Amino acid sequence: MMRRLLCSFLIFAASPLAAADDFDITAIVETHVVPRYEMLAGQTQALAREASVGCSAAAPDTAPGLLSAYHAAFDAWVGVGHLRFGPSEQDDRAFALAFWPDPRGSTPKALAGLVKSRDAAVNAPDEFAEISVAARGFYALEFLLFDAQFAQPRDAAYRCALIQAVTKDISSNAAAILAGWQNGYGALMSNPGNDTYRTPAEAAKQLFTALSTGLEFTSLTRLGRPMGTYDRPRPNRAEARRSERSLRHVLLSLAATRELTELISAGNEAVDKAFADAIQRAEALDDPTLAGVADPQGRFRVEVLQQSIDVIRRILSQEIGPELGIAAGFNSLDGD
Repeated sequence: MMRRLLCSFLIFAASPLAAADDFDITAIVETHVVPRYEMLAGQTQALAREASVGCSAAAPDTAPGLLSAYHAAFDAWVGVGHLRFGPSEQDDRAFALAFWPDPRGSTPKALAGLVKSRDAAVNAPDEFAEISVAARGFYALEFLLFDAQFAQPRDAAYRCALIQAVTKDISSNAAAILAGWQNGYGALMSNPGNDTYRTPAEAAKQLFTALSTGLEFTSLTRLGRPMGTYDRPRPNRAEARRSERSLRHVLLSLAATRELTELISAGNEAVDKAFADAIQRAEALDDPTLAGVADPQGRFRVEVLQQSIDVIRRILSQEIGPELGIAAGFNSLDGD
């Protein structure tokens, strides 16, 4: 889904990109991108370590250290979820970390298949890395830790081994993404004039696209999926609802994209005010799983939040983009 969003949000030059030549790409890489991937690598390493020592075959979901590490690592992923380009796209690492949305229910099916067959891939990281992405990453781990389907006593020992395999795989992918940024990709972006980024304008467009797409994903997918339609709301489609992280992801993503926006927009007061408004509305929801979309009044509050995020997107498109010599093109997800 995220890849489709990236493809659908077309970016093109509206004028000679003189502004992009002054765009401080190096500062963004060094203060926003790399530190956040360092956080992800560190937190996922801690998660794998907790799973290896704290996963009890009797009750893996009751180890407090494991659950705390799960939340910290998932937080770190959401903080880089908008930066899905470069090393995170290589070898489908981002999809292996975060296979969602999952409209066909592939994750529980894939996990159930592993459990039923007692697939030995859990004992070999290289083999586990070749299984379906639906059975890997944070959303698979959420099922294993929080869904009753995978809490059968007869499956406890294998479930624990599967949790350990998933967390090791998560940590390995996070480390690989960070290494990619530190060992070449960051330099390619910071010093355009190469086959990846021929000009500063191309690097600037990549970052602007990531920012715009991250906000679009929060509005149309994180909020839009559980909202469904007025006559048929879909609260069970909320992201990470089993671990009560749905609203948390909205807030974390807004904080991360706000940071990137500040680095890009150089203190644009309108967009800063719009972010503050959206974050205030999200915090006021007090609805961890967005279950309120099933109620007319609750749905209205989520709609208002969605609209406030779309205000940010509009300011980026109409004010900040043109200042950089970048304009948003046709976006089929908007129905234009």
